[in-house]
Amino acid sequence: MKKIFLALLCLAVLFSSPFSVFADGDPNIDGGGGNMGSGNSQNIWDGRDGVRITIVRDEDNQPVSASVDFSNHANDDIAIHFGKVNKIAYCNGSGLAIRNGNYYCVNPDNPIPRIISGSVVTADIEEVKAYFCREGTIRDIADALGFDYEELIGGEYKILLEPIAYFKYGGIIYAMTATEAAVYNKRAGNDLRSKMLSLTHKNLPLSMFLETADLGFPAWGGSTTEVQNDDTILAKLGLGVVRFSEPDPPVEPSSDFIYHCDTDVITSVLLTTWEEKTPESPAYATFSINGRTYSHTSIYIPEGGSQLAWVKWHTPSEPGSVTIHIQSNCSINTYQITAQVVDLNENPPPDPQANDRNDGFAIPSTPGTSGSASLSWGEWECHWHTSWVWHSNVDGEGVDHGYWCDHGWWEYNWLSYSASLTATFQTVPDAKNPTASSRTMKSGYGINASASAHLTSNAPSSQVTGAQNVVAYFPEFGYATYWRLLRRLNTGYSSTFEFRVNPYSTYGRPTHFSPVWYPDGQYVTYAEIMDAWTPAGMLQVSRTDALTVVGSLFDDWHIRPAE
Repeated sequence: MKKIFLALLCLAVLFSSPFSVFADGDPNIDGGGGNMGSGNSQNIWDGRDGVRITIVRDEDNQPVSASVDFSNHANDDIAIHFGKVNKIAYCNGSGLAIRNGNYYCVNPDNPIPRIISGSVVTADIEEVKAYFCREGTIRDIADALGFDYEELIGGEYKILLEPIAYFKYGGIIYAMTATEAAVYNKRAGNDLRSKMLSLTHKNLPLSMFLETADLGFPAWGGSTTEVQNDDTILAKLGLGVVRFSEPDPPVEPSSDFIYHCDTDVITSVLLTTWEEKTPESPAYATFSINGRTYSHTSIYIPEGGSQLAWVKWHTPSEPGSVTIHIQSNCSINTYQITAQVVDLNENPPPDPQANDRNDGFAIPSTPGTSGSASLSWGEWECHWHTSWVWHSNVDGEGVDHGYWCDHGWWEYNWLSYSASLTATFQTVPDAKNPTASSRTMKSGYGINASASAHLTSNAPSSQVTGAQNVVAYFPEFGYATYWRLLRRLNTGYSSTFEFRVNPYSTYGRPTHFSPVWYPDGQYVTYAEIMDAWTPAGMLQVSRTDALTVVGSLFDDWHIRPAE
């Protein structure tokens, strides 16, 4: 479900404590950009960026704090800036007030990630989301603005973020938010846009925009790589929001089925007939899916009987809604199916930090089993039962000119099918964990996981699929909010899976990092093995595996005087 909407709960663990790894920030942010082109000695951007931060009351979208700029750079060479005015104020009519020098910004101890993409280094919006949802960052913001941290995350306030660029224009060093650049460009008769086009009217405003409407500003659904005009920037771009209360959920389209991206699935309907369907006049069902027609033909059903009709198809690689239209020469339980295709890989855990905390955490219970491990269905088999009868036709001389006639009938046999899914799931300390022993490890280190699944069925292969997806959930997130979709190593009746490569792993390992604050005890990973499909539905089994946590990675640190 993925866009700077700081309204995707940054960490579910926050529900149990305000001191969790992330401060229950809900990011409403996305970002884009493109090639920067080239400048000259008088009009050039050297890559310096930052963020303007303002606390806003959720009830009426009014700022309740001053604004502060965060940047990794001193920026003591700024000759012209416009004070600390936020986007809401500008859009409510505040004018641009030029200030000469004396520019101040906060250099946070934990450096902010790249905000604005350049020609060499690109911004990672997922890193930006994770950074501004982190408890340490939220505390830094509260301290900088003189705001009580507990009050800030209590649900009555949210944080407005605005990207800032520091650049040379006309030989003078400026500091500007995207909004200030649009206002200034109008005052300058489009001169700023003509000289700093790729920065001020593309990469700067597109570095942050809303995924869902907030603060009176709409979500952005336009291009993320093209130059924008001043009015568009003022109305829609150059902002992100971190929320601490759950917004009203979006209205989801109703759906009959939920499928997963890039997966073989089987869709079925129930056929009923009041006249027998035979090899001479069989039943059929056609399914129109994404511009293609799939057919199930040669279906035989006794009078007054019923049977499933099904087709196997492959879901799109991107999430979305799919409408399936069905036609048949029998009565069917539905003529249209609305299916939602969901991306299982949209919520991997964020990058854990050494200073993360969750003082109120209690190890949760693992979820119960879900899904069906076995299903049954069937189909009618039809054959002709011969019954020869002599029809007599005797003439006046007593000669019978009769004939034999087959008075047989169609006989039906029910072919019963079933399928069952078995699976194993195992976790082990990562090979790069230097102090792990068998199934015991210190918190803060990585773990690896592997899963295998086996399908057993007496049905033809056209009627079943093996397991195709495995999703792992972790105790630090309450077995919700964040999860890992395992990588398929092979598929079929027997299939195997392992963790995907973790982008935050220094060694490029397929691992999951346990949080450094995790208490001593059992670290239980919960996995759902799924997407083994039959005409009767999906097979799914759940498994758990536990490692023992004793101590933390800080126990392995040794500090000594420098020689």
